[in-house]
Amino acid sequence: MKRKSFAVIGAGRFGYNLALALAEMGHDVLVVDNDEQKVQELSEKVTHAVQADSTNEQTLKSLGITNFDAVVIGIGVDLQASILTALIVKELGAKYILAKARTALHGKLLEKIGVDQIVFPERDMGLRIARHLADMNVLDYINFSPDHSVTEIIAPKRMIGKSLREMDLRARYGVNVIAIRSGEKINISPLADDIINKDDLLIVIGHNKSIDKLIKE
Repeated sequence: MKRKSFAVIGAGRFGYNLALALAEMGHDVLVVDNDEQKVQELSEKVTHAVQADSTNEQTLKSLGITNFDAVVIGIGVDLQASILTALIVKELGAKYILAKARTALHGKLLEKIGVDQIVFPERDMGLRIARHLADMNVLDYINFSPDHSVTEIIAPKRMIGKSLREMDLRARYGVNVIAIRSGEKINISPLADDIINKDDLLIVIGHNKSIDKLIKE
């Protein structure tokens, strides 16, 4: 895995845990937050941790924010700080910006600024848990876009022993099987004649309504 560099602005629960995860994966991570205690906690766990005001353009410029592979804006509570930080980072010319949003309006404002990817951690986690609780066959769920998702499900009994061609999931449900996991083996881009076996995990992509139809039938 290629070593990358990330700047995480805002060390709340989202930013803090994201920074730790990236650092543990071996990447260079700079954390910027105005809370001295959080900065101290992270100083020995990430590459650099700096106490600073992210709404100060000169501060972000001096930190070389444009040199990072991606900038993550994890500010969620202070809407004004989140928007202003995103605007400054965008104007400075950051390569890639991912920002956390708390509400739909917050997300729309970030989108208009030109943020490359907007995430709603609380909403997305809620959806993942809800799907798992509603149907225990759903092991994981990733919100790919507002209307489309990638979902990992245990192959239903009605599919066992049949080929993808026989099931014709694209025609019947409007979803595509992009991979099949059998134990430790993963079949990427399975062929039409590949057979679905007991305990196989199907990784499917499609419109949320189509995936729901596949799961519930």
